[in-house]
Amino acid sequence: MYDLIIRNGRIVDGTGQDAFMGDVAVKDGVIAAIGRVEGDAARTIDAAGKIVTPGWVDVHSHMDGQATWDPLCSPAANHGITTLVMGNCGIGFAPCKPNDQARDQLVSVVEDVEDIPGSALHEGIEWNWETFPEYLDELEKFPRAVDVAAQVPHCAVRTYVMGDRGTHNEQATPEDVTQMADIVREGIEAGALGFTTSRTELHTTRLDEVMPGTYADENELLGIGKSIGEIGKGIYGLVSDFANWEEEMDWMKRLSIENNCKVNFVLFFREEEDWPRVQKQLAYVREARKEGAQLIPHVGARPVNILLSWEGTINPFSFNPSYAELSILPDDERLQRLQDPAVRAAILADEPPLMGDEFMDTIIAGWDKLYELGTPPNYEPAPEESIAVRAKQAGVEPAAYAFDVMMKRGGKNVLFFPCFGYSANDLSRQVEMLEDQDSVISLADTGAHCGVLSDASVPTYLLSYLTRDRTRGKRFDLEWAVKLHTHDTARCVGLEDRGTLEEGMKADINVIDFDALQVHAPEIVHDLPAGGRRVFQGADGYEATIVSGQVIMEKGVATSARPGKLIRGTQPSPVAA
Repeated sequence: MYDLIIRNGRIVDGTGQDAFMGDVAVKDGVIAAIGRVEGDAARTIDAAGKIVTPGWVDVHSHMDGQATWDPLCSPAANHGITTLVMGNCGIGFAPCKPNDQARDQLVSVVEDVEDIPGSALHEGIEWNWETFPEYLDELEKFPRAVDVAAQVPHCAVRTYVMGDRGTHNEQATPEDVTQMADIVREGIEAGALGFTTSRTELHTTRLDEVMPGTYADENELLGIGKSIGEIGKGIYGLVSDFANWEEEMDWMKRLSIENNCKVNFVLFFREEEDWPRVQKQLAYVREARKEGAQLIPHVGARPVNILLSWEGTINPFSFNPSYAELSILPDDERLQRLQDPAVRAAILADEPPLMGDEFMDTIIAGWDKLYELGTPPNYEPAPEESIAVRAKQAGVEPAAYAFDVMMKRGGKNVLFFPCFGYSANDLSRQVEMLEDQDSVISLADTGAHCGVLSDASVPTYLLSYLTRDRTRGKRFDLEWAVKLHTHDTARCVGLEDRGTLEEGMKADINVIDFDALQVHAPEIVHDLPAGGRRVFQGADGYEATIVSGQVIMEKGVATSARPGKLIRGTQPSPVAA
């Protein structure tokens, strides 16, 4: 007697092989049989007309705080994600000295850099830890639907060891490096997947300072990495501006070879003139592999983007004098006031308060680079769909057109700003990076950028748009796309026990109505602790999402099942080669 049998599905098993018709049987949380399965089960799911895939593995989630209070790690479960990896970009909450100042310091970094409401973090996190192993113990105690894995964050380690010197990015002494390496070693031995750091000036705090660790020198970076080699396990991760990409890639290569470890790094670009650099980095990775380096570029399925709305963090009118008093009102009251023609006229009569900063000025008046996201969302808009062109066609000023677009759907409509990596005005660059033999799909920031983003929907979008609906360029094969977000993501962080539907593998499974699969339009909800807001996107088409053989979501509705676990360290494959 099996615990569960999924019958009559089109199985896309995550290995990349052709889909096939068959059944999947589950016993004791693992896949017990696949193909044509005889016998009975405590529960049977009829998957006729549906596809059956492994659960999605999200390797860039920033769920470090939310995973301590939200059993669904929402919206991950809404999009078929069954495994979340956090501690990305050197950001996290452990280790941390047991005092309010130290805790406030880490919260402020996360709030400023990742746009997670500080009030929600203060309210939701109970701080029952000081060390990283103690943080893992707290994660393990909390019942949740999905699996989570953590990495040791450089920001917290540096602040813990160096205090204000670390916060202000002073150079670490050899003694500092030794202490940091010891903390990282302790964390990995306790169950962290590895260590991460940030080297981008985009990660800036309210004090206009980059986050701790940004300017760490090679002695610090390699000294910490050495601990991974000494204990023989763990991965290394980073995000960087790659201002001097060859120098940066060189130390990453040496670190990987010397410590026999994977180095996962974020690879993105801002403008089209940066694209040759990206191509050279991808070529460097291929050559470095010949020398034994394991460099793994993490790339996005969308350009770096932000969503602009009346209820979100920012919109094109946020700095207009006539909007100032509205900005501090509760959402319902603000939307009511915005319906007043006199209020609309006053806001539109303001001169655009340009700041001399290209990024901010694009948000304020860069109408040729702003688009209506629409329903269903369009993340690959053409130039002729810009606010500037649409306004001209309508015979109105762009600001007025944008105002009225945002007032659709009861004032909840969203403008889309693809701020980095969209100079080609299509997704051709993202597609090329995803197709590279060494890259993995990543950068969803599932629990972060709460007021301007909801890229937890990327796995749904990967199948519904890039695989099924895209008309502006090539579409991915279904089998390849599933492998991209299951097998490949799991393997890049050392999880060999999931990501494919094979006998003996962990029974994390999605049953999907592929034809009906669709991302919802984003909306602001206030369901974080202390009433904190975030952008939320649901989805249609997920018939069932299963973790360790238990159904956690059914037709978009959460069940009471809480089979999720803390993953302690990299996991070996239970399947013979």
